[in-house]
This record gives sequence, C-alpha cells and structure tokens, in this order.
Amino acid sequence: MTYKSTARRAGLAVSVMVVMASVLPTATACATGPRSGPAATAAPAWCPTVDGHQVDCGQLDRPLVAGKPKLGKIKVSYAVVRHSAPGPAKGTVAVNPGGPGETAIDKAEAFAWGLESLLKDHDLLLVDPRGTGSSQPVPCGVTDAEYRFGTRAQQRAAVERCAENLGPKAAGYTSAATADDIDAIRAHLGVAKLSLYGLSYGTYLMPVYASRHPEHVSSLVLSGAYPLKLDALARPSAQAVSSTLRRVCERSVPAACDGEQAVRDLATTAARLRTKPMTVPITTEHGVYKKRFTEDKLANLMFEAASSQVGLEPAEPSLLGQLPHALHRFVKGDTAPLRKLVQEEGKSGSTVDQAPYIAVVCNDYRKAWSKDAPLSERWRQYNTALAAVPSGAYGAFSAKGFTEGTTDAGDVCIGWPRANTPDPQPTKPRQPNVPVLVLSGDLDANTPDASGKKAAAQFRDSRFFSARNMGHVPELELSRCVAGVSSHFLRTGESGDTSCLRALPPIAVTPVRG
Repeated sequence: MTYKSTARRAGLAVSVMVVMASVLPTATACATGPRSGPAATAAPAWCPTVDGHQVDCGQLDRPLVAGKPKLGKIKVSYAVVRHSAPGPAKGTVAVNPGGPGETAIDKAEAFAWGLESLLKDHDLLLVDPRGTGSSQPVPCGVTDAEYRFGTRAQQRAAVERCAENLGPKAAGYTSAATADDIDAIRAHLGVAKLSLYGLSYGTYLMPVYASRHPEHVSSLVLSGAYPLKLDALARPSAQAVSSTLRRVCERSVPAACDGEQAVRDLATTAARLRTKPMTVPITTEHGVYKKRFTEDKLANLMFEAASSQVGLEPAEPSLLGQLPHALHRFVKGDTAPLRKLVQEEGKSGSTVDQAPYIAVVCNDYRKAWSKDAPLSERWRQYNTALAAVPSGAYGAFSAKGFTEGTTDAGDVCIGWPRANTPDPQPTKPRQPNVPVLVLSGDLDANTPDASGKKAAAQFRDSRFFSARNMGHVPELELSRCVAGVSSHFLRTGESGDTSCLRALPPIAVTPVRG
C-alpha cells in the first residue's frame, strides 16, 4: 500500500513526474502563470509552473500535535492549479499521490496533463503532507536506502530508532493530522467542498478525510486502493503474485511463458533463497550498498516493485515482464538475470528521510498485536496470528518470508513504542453518502483487485473497475483512458463509458526458453 518514487520508498507505485516527463493563520500566497486582477506576491521557489494555468501557492502554520502547543507548529505547503476557462470553478479536486509521505506539489504539471479536460472548469489542490517536499520536515534519521536494503532485523531496529529520535513529535505523523491539514487549507481558500482523489496510500488517507470532514466532500476517486481495515499479514498481495504471473504469461503474444511453470519457478526460487541468500551490490547516486537478497526481498520485488509502471508503456521491457524469464534461469542455475533486475530496481535508493512513512505506518495501520502490550506479549500475539494462517495462504512463499518482505505490515512496527503513539486509525468510521469510484490494475499485486473491492465496500454509493493489463495506479497509462474515466466521474458522479479499461494492450514479456 505504498507509492514508490525515485526519491522515496513509500511502500507503493511509481513517480508521476518520471512517467509524465516522457510525454510531456500565518498564511502566504503567491501565483505563477497567467493571472488576472491585482498582482500577487512573488512565488516561492517551490511553486510550480503549469502551462495555461495560474498557480497559487501558500503555507499554513499547523499544530505539530493537536492539543500539545509546546511541541510547536509545522508549515504545510499547498499549490492550487486554477482552471483555464472563464468564470468560477465548478469544483476543486484535492489529489494525494500516495506514500505515506509522497509529495504532490512537484507533480503539478503531471497531474494537469492527466486531468487536462477536467482542469478546464475545475481547480486542482495539491498539498505536500507534513514533513515532505515543501512542507516543513521533521526527520527521524532513517534513510530510504537504509530502510529498503536492510535485513528485517535492521528494518525493525530502524523503526525503533526513528521513534526514539522523534520522541513526542512522532504523534504528529498520522493520517488524521494530514487530513485535518488539508481541511484547514480548504477553509483558508474558501472552498465549500472537495472532490477527493487518492492514489495508493491516498486511498487510505482520503477516506480518513471523508470520515472526519464529511460535510466538505462531494465525491471520491480511489486508485490502487486498499481498505482502512487492511490485512495486517498482507495475504491479499501474496495471493495476487501468482495470479499476476499467470496473467502476463497467458496474455503474452506470441506465448512467451507458461503461467503455471512461472509460479513453480517462483516457489523454487523462494525456497532456495530461504536457505541460501544472494549478496547483490546496489549502486545508487549516493553510494554502493550490499543487499542481502533473501526470500523476503524476493517477495518485495514480486508484489511491490514489479507492480510499478506496469502497462504505462506496454511494448517496453518492464520488471514484471522480465520476471518469468529471470526466475526460470535462476532455477536452472543462472543467477545473472535476477541479479540484474534486483540491481536495476535498487538504483532509486535515496537518502530521503523516512519519518513521514515509518511514523504514519506504525501509528495508523492495523496490527496483529495490541499497541498497549509490552514487547514480549506483542511477539506472542503476532506469532500466534501468523501460525493461525491456513497453509497455502502465501502462495509460492512461506508466511515468514512474505510478511517480512513488506515494509508496512507484518512485524516491522513491533518495536514502535507505546508512549507518544496515538490509537490506530478506526477501520469502520461513518462515511458520507457521496459517489465513489474505485480503480485497480489487474496486474497489481501491491493493492490487488481483492483489496480494491473491499475499499469500495466502505461506501454506500460506490463502483469498482479493474483496468486490464495495468499495475499499480492504473491511470498513469499514457493513452489517458483511465484518467479519462476518473475525470468524467469527478465531473458528473457517473462512471460513463468504461470500455477502454478492458481494451488496454498486454505488456511485453521476455520469452522463457528451455
């Protein structure tokens, strides 16, 4: 349930900027681009420029932790991309691109491209969540690369160190706090209602906003979605990995692989790595890391990384499309293809601080233990829950191997302290009765169709669609079919013609030989 960019491991998807680049009250306010009326003050350096649109930027001072003024305030930044047609806007769409902790303002041009038709008469509100991008950072001293490449024991230790470094400020990182920031900005701008558009983690955040501020919501679009009552043991993703391999093989033209063989190769590879991990050097722009590639890292590669960017350029090589070949060669004793994929995927490792990711995940998400239990009891509760999972629930993986492959589930937060920790986000809050559209990609093992359907079921007036041959956050595909469906829904509250979702082309798959 994460949104991955080249700058941050946010647990799920792709960077909108990277994709679209291939085609294309202390409050301050600034404007860039075309404008009318009195001149605005000079725009800050972080305020984006979008061709054909005025962009207004500003910041609000917000309490770091509500009810604890001694902890100070935090500056939250926003940008409003104004509609291009004459007259008042017919609505305002607030977009969150995922994470937790993904930035939004720097993706203004990309979102404007994807929502081009909607932005003729709707404004677009982009907020950098607290601690990210142009909003004031509150770091905890754990980097993206350290967290991603570390062993599971090292990840758990990093979580504990993050909490220790944040201290009482850790309680400032919650989905509820970010939702309230967005609503404060809405009120500051004088907007009565928002259409909420959440991608990946944004599909968790926006229902939190809707439950806390129902009177200010007109509709929701959730893409790459998962429910507030997420599975703390990550079983839907594990089950989707095998079905995804079968689908890419079955749909490849000409037939490049056998889906059942690909699943057997995956199971063999996972079993071998369980007892004999590989050491893979990863070169990033920040240095060289030695990654211990174990069953859990294979799981992460298969459900998270391989779901990113699938279908955006279907004729070009993708991680998912190359995996059947790489897994088969590994089984045959040739580790080079899989090593290469691991190295390529790891290049985006960065030094970006992970406080906005770790703290939200550990504060908000449902766990397999009580937050009020001491550590020894947490371990007992967690191990009991894992042991109760039926055999085969993790497909080609062991239960331990797959759950340790997640960066936001399983046991990763088990050492997060009881002190300074808010109660987990409620899983069944009352939601407004507004139109809701939920989208998934049917090649997405990160937030698979099963999770999207559960996300839709949280609302009374919802509809769910799966985009064929697409991975995580499907509207990033370049034909703008999926973005067109979303735009129509945001304008009308109706699904309209969704036939293009079933006609997206299959991805290229590297042939499996021998």
